[in-house]
Amino acid sequence: MTDRKQDNGKRVVVIGGGVIGCLTALYLHRLGASPVILEKGSAGHEASWAGAGILCPIHPWLYQDSFTHLIEDSLALYPELSNMLLEMTGISVQWRTTGLLIPFFEDDRIHHHDNALAWSERFGWPVERLDTAQTQAHEPTISAQVQGALLWPEVGQVRNPRLLAAARKALEICGVPIREQAEVTGLNENAQGEVISVTLANGETIAADAVLLAAGSWSGELGSKIGVSLPVEPVKGQIVLLKDKPGRVNHIIKHDDAYMVPRVDGHILVGASMERVGFKSGTTAAVINQLLEATYRITPGLKDAQIVQQWMGFRPGSPDGMPYLGPVEGHPGLWVASGHYRNGVALAPGTADLMSRWIMGEAPHFDLSDFRVNRPAIDKAKVGFPVV
Repeated sequence: MTDRKQDNGKRVVVIGGGVIGCLTALYLHRLGASPVILEKGSAGHEASWAGAGILCPIHPWLYQDSFTHLIEDSLALYPELSNMLLEMTGISVQWRTTGLLIPFFEDDRIHHHDNALAWSERFGWPVERLDTAQTQAHEPTISAQVQGALLWPEVGQVRNPRLLAAARKALEICGVPIREQAEVTGLNENAQGEVISVTLANGETIAADAVLLAAGSWSGELGSKIGVSLPVEPVKGQIVLLKDKPGRVNHIIKHDDAYMVPRVDGHILVGASMERVGFKSGTTAAVINQLLEATYRITPGLKDAQIVQQWMGFRPGSPDGMPYLGPVEGHPGLWVASGHYRNGVALAPGTADLMSRWIMGEAPHFDLSDFRVNRPAIDKAKVGFPVV
């Protein structure tokens, strides 16, 4: 991330204290703006904290090519971002390369092999085709029923809570205010229709030269209050944490029924359900059992792993699985960065870099029309909202 201060003191209100909001505020500060983060609850305690930290798009061959370009730009920023945060805060986000393996079984509902391979070759992602024996050699806990796999050896991961903690500490060091329990209830415009301030639930008004709506799953709800149609809805995901000996799982294992993300300390994160149940919180025995059953079917060698913890989060879903990025037509001064769905952490630094520069007057370097806020809301079953 290049530090190019403009020192114009542009006042930017960032609505939302998740990873997108925090990193965008940090990047805005480094460009000379004066951002403030408003979070209706506690910063970094929703989807950004709950996710798995997989630095790879989820089934990118099911999306438009523009999505791959966006995510490649974002992933390229992670080495610099992780180093910068470590130097500033002393907190390691545990960014590391573990590779991602997609195993294949005869009874898979969707067969990704050919499309995944074609996408990898088209975009130049290094990929290895493994037969049964090679797959089992890479992952000894995997089922003997596996028929092979594709391995992306360069895929990385981060620890979400560490990323959020580092971003928050960096903001504190930079003097960027993070106001928690500060719920935005409205936008205020001048006679020319330009957004000039936001109103909080307590009646307070905060002036702004620009407002960024980055409130995750709550963005659609807030948008409707201020007259903006933004079909972002919560998609609940439940996760189980296992503990085994370090090295029992070597790569991220991604299957349609469950994924397994190994941490350096032997913890294995198993996720995640896709539930369109509104803001209904809490984990459920039925879903947790489904995840564990899928895990034991895919990797029976983990049957003796200790079950440590379970939790859930609300992903900010969109009808087509793509985020909404950019200015809001008809509301000058209002910007949106939301709807990142299953790819929020992977897209976080790219979104922060893009949106901070755009808000500060630097036009994007590639076509973002596929991500525009007013695009048609077309449901795409494979990547959009899950069927209820």
